[in-house]
Amino acid sequence: MNYISDILYWISTGLLVPDIVLLIFFFGRSLLLIGSFFGQYLSIRRTASLIGRELDGLTPQTVATLAERLPKKNPSLLVVYLNRLLEARDNAPLRLIPMGPALVGLSTGDIASMAYNMQVAFATTVVGLFAAAIGFITQQVKQRWYLKDLSNLEFVAELLNAQTEKR
Repeated sequence: MNYISDILYWISTGLLVPDIVLLIFFFGRSLLLIGSFFGQYLSIRRTASLIGRELDGLTPQTVATLAERLPKKNPSLLVVYLNRLLEARDNAPLRLIPMGPALVGLSTGDIASMAYNMQVAFATTVVGLFAAAIGFITQQVKQRWYLKDLSNLEFVAELLNAQTEKR
């Protein structure tokens, strides 16, 4: 039995240095992630103030010139997707809201166009709900897994603390 204990001790001692190296690596990585998060936070705040001013005064008459007023050298996802949306304004398949063409068909009395566009709007809504449900369910399951693991870790830590206190 001593041989098995000695082997386990040698293995754990041999893994001590790689463990410390990995710990230092992950600590450095966490510092980089904090810096990245802070940079992203500042960028979002800056973009929100710039875009907020433009969107506050936006009307159907001024939306055509919005692309000219957007920041040119801003890598924000909001700016990128606003530019894409504005580029696709005349291309019906690329529009984000399929209900719009259906309402236009209704207002002009084109019932056939309205019916087709309502079908497209319904189909995209169903697909969007399905994709959202998958994301929501997998997130909930993962959260339960992590909470269970955390609960198990806390249980073992409490047992270790109780054992240490008895000594």
